[in-house]
Amino acid sequence: MNPTTPVDKTVPAVSMVVPCRNERDGIEACLRSLLRQESPSGDFEIIVADGMSDDGTRDILKWLVAEHPQLHVIDNPGRIVSTGLNAAIRAARGNIIIRIDAHSVYALDYLQQCVAVLRETGADNVGGPWIAKGKGLIGQAIAAAFQSPFAVGGARSHDPGYEGVVDTVYLGCWPREVFDRIGLFDEELVRNQDDEFNLRLTRVKGKVWQSPRIKSWYQPRESLLALFRQYMQYGYWKVRVIQKHKLPASVRHLIPGLFVFLLVALPLLAFWWPLIGWGWLGLVAIYSVSIVSASAVTAAQWDWKIFPVLPLVFACYHFGYGCGFLRGVWDFVIWRRGPNRTCTELTRPSEDH
Repeated sequence: MNPTTPVDKTVPAVSMVVPCRNERDGIEACLRSLLRQESPSGDFEIIVADGMSDDGTRDILKWLVAEHPQLHVIDNPGRIVSTGLNAAIRAARGNIIIRIDAHSVYALDYLQQCVAVLRETGADNVGGPWIAKGKGLIGQAIAAAFQSPFAVGGARSHDPGYEGVVDTVYLGCWPREVFDRIGLFDEELVRNQDDEFNLRLTRVKGKVWQSPRIKSWYQPRESLLALFRQYMQYGYWKVRVIQKHKLPASVRHLIPGLFVFLLVALPLLAFWWPLIGWGWLGLVAIYSVSIVSASAVTAAQWDWKIFPVLPLVFACYHFGYGCGFLRGVWDFVIWRRGPNRTCTELTRPSEDH
């Protein structure tokens, strides 16, 4: 732990763990939304695992620590989310662990609702829906598409109204004994560490629960290139999770990769079998109609000013994930080698989720 961090003599009931790196623009708003929380179970602590920030984030953390004795800062030399989470969990003293994303802000009753839902359901992990709130035209379009089934294949974690058992959930709140039972996060994974953790939890009959009472607002990427790279990494590391746990790949995960593969392969095959070219044109036509239709539906629900950019945003979600999935198959399954450097680098300087 940082030697300048004050030590709170009380034992907190709840520990909130926050991995971050180079989060100068957002860390104060995130932490202040946490410091305003009320704990139904007594005191709480916040442990920030800083991934060796070099943009001034550490200076902000230093003066926040001086003001708030329940806030602590530790180093995360691994710099990625999974190593930061594990370092913070090891340092945590609470009987309940709540994961925090440095790119989100939290409702004033976030902590209270996490603890209440955890107790009411008897679940091993609870969380709220993954709701995005973007900045600027591109950011707003990315956020709108983020909630669309067309972008994410109907994942329940993106449904703001769903309550019930899920395979995985945004962030998480656990009794500490869960980590004693199944271990910490997989530090090999740059992405998808939450999916992999919840997979291990459900395999030992653990229950994961989503509730709309647990509210937070996530700030998505603000450029198309960053969005593409983010979802390329999601697709890439999904292959590694499937491989490590010998899972059957779901249709939702296979479709983007298959689509990208067919777009490339069919024109090549058309040199030998010209009729295949018509199949390629049909595929492009179906996708074009689908993406424009989904963009119109999404814009009608949100704001028509984002309609012109929504087709590009949806394409970034699909092509990013599909290209990453294919690259993951190439690296992990076919060649059985280590991860590609492109898929281990942070997709924005302030990286968390």
